[in-house]
Amino acid sequence: MQTGTVNMARGDVKRVILTFALPVFLSQLFQQLYNAADSLIVGNLLGKQALAAVSSSSALLQLLTSLMIGVALGAGVVISRYFGAGEDELVSDAIHTTVAFGLAAGAVMTVAGVLLSPVLLKWMGTAPDVMEGSVSYFRNYFLGSVGVMLYNVFTGIMNALGDSKRPLYYLIFSSVLNVILDVLFIAGFGIGVGSAATATAISQAASAFLCWLHLRKPGTIYQLRVRDVRFHPALMREVIRMGLPTGIQNSVIAIGNVTVQSYINSFGSDAMAGCGAYAKLQGFAFLPITSFVMALTTFVSQNLGAREYERAKRGARFGIISTIAMAELIGVVLMVGSPMLARMFNSDPKVVRIAVAQSRVENLFFFLLGFSHALAAVCRGAGRATVPMAVMLSVWCVFRIIFITVGMRIVHDIHILFWAYPVTWAISSAIFLIYYLKSDWLHAYERDALRR
Repeated sequence: MQTGTVNMARGDVKRVILTFALPVFLSQLFQQLYNAADSLIVGNLLGKQALAAVSSSSALLQLLTSLMIGVALGAGVVISRYFGAGEDELVSDAIHTTVAFGLAAGAVMTVAGVLLSPVLLKWMGTAPDVMEGSVSYFRNYFLGSVGVMLYNVFTGIMNALGDSKRPLYYLIFSSVLNVILDVLFIAGFGIGVGSAATATAISQAASAFLCWLHLRKPGTIYQLRVRDVRFHPALMREVIRMGLPTGIQNSVIAIGNVTVQSYINSFGSDAMAGCGAYAKLQGFAFLPITSFVMALTTFVSQNLGAREYERAKRGARFGIISTIAMAELIGVVLMVGSPMLARMFNSDPKVVRIAVAQSRVENLFFFLLGFSHALAAVCRGAGRATVPMAVMLSVWCVFRIIFITVGMRIVHDIHILFWAYPVTWAISSAIFLIYYLKSDWLHAYERDALRR
């Protein structure tokens, strides 16, 4: 086994998944520190109006980055499969194709984000008193899109090869850098809310550079050579086939969140700041689940590539049960601690009250959210990325928007927005459960492998 790779088709199933998931969790934790640092520093140094400006941009940022990052995740599934099968040349070609995609996607995101930000934020109904700050934050973030995209591509490559530790080390460095730059730009130079996004972009670029230095290591299966960065048509089609459904899935979730954010904006800056604070808390709280399901996707993909079908099935079962248990425990802890935690972002009683209200509606249903994510991870690892895409599109986007639109016309109450989440989590969980029990996902993959 080469340095920087881990074969997840060998060893104890539980230990392999947990060992991979822990560094991913810590990486995701520091990743969340980027946005949380922006919100904490902006909310405390510049006030709730600036916090609302950052919060109003978050859903739109997620929407515009989700499709590209989803395709990068699909590339990771392809790389994992070829790595598990021992196809070293195809691993290398897939890596160089993915990097080419990352460069192109980053350039597109830069242009789109800078040019369209005022129109998109106005379309979302962003309050006039925070519009200037929102546009500034949005544009500054997307000026660094190439670095952000390459970081996600590079870490996806390393995770696909079973290496979840090095991305963690690089991210710790850049997270510390982000906090330092936030304080320097805002408190030291007094530049304003947009500088928080600049700090994030610089820090992400630093992470990408460190990843690139590692991937250049000669003599490895993953050696990245600049002259070989190009699109291999057959592999790009495979990456698109695996990644586009994941990207669409991420995007439709983000579209639903943009719709929710537009309704939140209608309740004013207190609601924008309060819901933004809760979103950051939920992002932190759900990190163990996100990390675990990422490990589950890589585990299933590598083991199916190695034709270890029963081992893949055991890992899937362990991952699903563990995810449900962790998610519910996290939900209870967050619900109890939300009053104190929300005050970290802004101490205004109105802001805190809204964040706590959202927490009390949603957190006890985290087990449903965890279950849906776990089943989606298994499907992606098994090459069935269209299944979670279809579920998320129909339930987490279309039905959620209908639920909110109809509910808000009946009664203009912010709790309608909060309840939209557990209701749609329950529906998607029921659909996933039926698919998992009734479908032939494992043997379908085996038949596909035999045809290849």
